[in-house]
Amino acid sequence: MLTLDGTKGEGGGQILRTALGLAVATRTPFRIDGIRGGRERPGLLRQHLTAVRAAQAIGQAQVEGAELGSASLTFEPRGLCGGEQHFAVGSAGSTTLVLQAVLPALLAAAEPTSISIEGGTHNSAAPPFEFLARSFVPLLCRMGARVEVSLERPGFHPAGGGSLHARVEPSGAPLAPFELLERGEPVSRRARALVAHIDAGVGHRELARVTQRLGFTSDEVELCELPDSPGPGNVLLIELAFEHVTEVFVGFGSPGVRAESVADRTVRQARRYLAQGLPVGTHLADQLLLPLALAGGGAFRCGPPSQHCRTNAEVIEQFLPLEISFEEQARECTVRVRTR
Repeated sequence: MLTLDGTKGEGGGQILRTALGLAVATRTPFRIDGIRGGRERPGLLRQHLTAVRAAQAIGQAQVEGAELGSASLTFEPRGLCGGEQHFAVGSAGSTTLVLQAVLPALLAAAEPTSISIEGGTHNSAAPPFEFLARSFVPLLCRMGARVEVSLERPGFHPAGGGSLHARVEPSGAPLAPFELLERGEPVSRRARALVAHIDAGVGHRELARVTQRLGFTSDEVELCELPDSPGPGNVLLIELAFEHVTEVFVGFGSPGVRAESVADRTVRQARRYLAQGLPVGTHLADQLLLPLALAGGGAFRCGPPSQHCRTNAEVIEQFLPLEISFEEQARECTVRVRTR
């Protein structure tokens, strides 16, 4: 049984999520101590507990320590099943991160899986649904996965109540190794302001600022009012599509913060990405490591890797006979995944 230290590196929930996905996919039991030891509120929160419960069901696992606030967990998978699955976070905790925890296992399932997860779909501490749908899942599919995701209902902090759905079909073959070293020529760009139960003028101001700062045309911006959201919320999304990759940048509105400030922060993210000339942004780099590891190889170019990314690599190397290297020079890095 592997023993993991939840305080290592960035000391967050990614250590647990990666361990859960790989444990079920590889049938490897593990124990983790110091769960989220690097966070202000350590231990299992509702979002992390839901990920454990989801992995337990899909991996037919025996689990000890699965309770709110727990700092230690033992997880012993005994199988792998797909089918119809439904999980609820019970708060505005991220549904996308719960899906991230079980998706590696579902890609290896012998039967189709239909999974619905209720909670927060747009959470400032996690990738929003649109990042999953527009940036990450298309790259998975390019590697041979058969995954479709849909937003059933948006859910913002603090009300939550959103829902996403994923359909995963068996591909009949392992994921194929993949390289993403260039982003290619620009294909399209757009900005969307999501507003739920707040003045639509907030979204209009955000989009006006994007138009002013990035030169978007009226055809490249869209205001989306979301009356089916259980609670209020506002998110600004800037999507930049290239031949080989699509990146999504997000800004979250909050009480007391001007719409123009939300737009300025999001525009700065997009401009930084454009100026770098590299295909993979910070958050996508975190997400790509796991599918490349499951494929047994691959590479991508990004900016200086985050501590989050490096910690994720260390966890992956404990489950799989791989070496993940970070070849840094100047302000860029080539991340390579190789078998040992």
